[in-house]
Amino acid sequence: MEVIIVLLFVIGYLLITLEHPLKLDKSVPALLMASIMWGFLSIGFNNGWFSIINEKGEIFNVLKGNIEAQHEGFLSTLKHQFSATAEILIFLIGAMTIVELIDLHKGFDVLKNFIRTKSKVKLLWTLGIVGFFLSAIIDNLTATIVLVTVLRKLIHNKEERIWFASLIIIAANAGGAWSPIGDVTTTMLWIANKLTANGLMEYVVIPSIVCFAVPFAIASRLKIFKGNVNIPETKQSDDKLLSSKKMLYLGLGAIIFVPIFKTITHLPPYLGMVFSLGIVWLVSEFIHPEENFDKKQNTRYSVHTALSRIEFSSILFFLGILMAVGALEVMVFGTIHNEPVGTLHFAAESLSNAIPNMDLVVILLGMFSSVIDNVPLVAATMGMYAFETDSPVWHFIAYCAGTGGSMLIIGSAAGVAAMGMEKIDFIWYLKKITWLAFAGFISGALCFIAIEHYFR
Repeated sequence: MEVIIVLLFVIGYLLITLEHPLKLDKSVPALLMASIMWGFLSIGFNNGWFSIINEKGEIFNVLKGNIEAQHEGFLSTLKHQFSATAEILIFLIGAMTIVELIDLHKGFDVLKNFIRTKSKVKLLWTLGIVGFFLSAIIDNLTATIVLVTVLRKLIHNKEERIWFASLIIIAANAGGAWSPIGDVTTTMLWIANKLTANGLMEYVVIPSIVCFAVPFAIASRLKIFKGNVNIPETKQSDDKLLSSKKMLYLGLGAIIFVPIFKTITHLPPYLGMVFSLGIVWLVSEFIHPEENFDKKQNTRYSVHTALSRIEFSSILFFLGILMAVGALEVMVFGTIHNEPVGTLHFAAESLSNAIPNMDLVVILLGMFSSVIDNVPLVAATMGMYAFETDSPVWHFIAYCAGTGGSMLIIGSAAGVAAMGMEKIDFIWYLKKITWLAFAGFISGALCFIAIEHYFR
């Protein structure tokens, strides 16, 4: 029975990775995989075919003890897994709503007005630096969407634009890796208390800078980035909003306040995001985007409109994949030192025995994240390993999972977004960009290892 559940996960995971060839939204196999796995888990448990283990290490099996009490233990474990997943989802919904609200008020247009240079190299570095830091504040996916949108207004040549867009992917993923709100995976690790915001920023920021700077330095010497770009003259927009700067600064400030809220109150991060969303929502109710703004007739700038623009299929995907990984985490699959352990813990022990060097294991996980989605990869490691909070392993996992996806266009949410917006070809990216992304990834990884062994 255990093998069936593992097989269901493998099949579901394969369907997720084949999303584009199958033309099937990855949320579908993720949701089906989670529900079917938990269904089989319940049937197997209630028939005494196998045991489950909860977050406290307690073993439940209907053949051992009171059946009703054991079933309550199973339901309690399910509720715990769902609660942990729900914290991440609420956090993401809050962050995405704030970002969409800023965009409704054209707050990101303010960023475009800062770009004045016509030199290709200077423009490359300007966009890269903005993307690096912006992704740390509003997440790498949103930063990529914003900058590719800006890029379309700056560069009309298709070939040149996809080069810039591809380098932006690298910068955004590198920037998201050192922030607890910069990437879904770092958010997951932060919410699960695997690392702290200060610890992540302190030890991952330098490797992330190296990961960003190395490919940009190499690209600056390529022929495609020589000379100037013809940037069209900026015209004063007739529909410029009074609220653009206010909502940009308020929204970004509210998101940045989330780690501060957690530090002050010691409450989970999702509550800080709920608080920040409430503040931004409150201000948006009274702000006047236009001179002739009439709240009764104009709902374009409301939070209700922002909510309608959120890609909830992604939220449902995270729900499915995290609950599926949770099913693997609680199912007893084997024993270590004569003690029953969950499937992921067993897998971690087997992997560690096969490859004793933990740094190499994490680097391989980072490279795998370019082939398979880094969300389930990190979710799996959270169940596989039991290192203390702010262990160097968690910091290295955050770095490798966050930046490794840059090596393939489909390896990260930022890459998939840019691919869809600019129709970047998979093979073109593989030939032109993968080696640059790998150079940055491995340079940052070696930098992290050096810091860990000699300066930590």
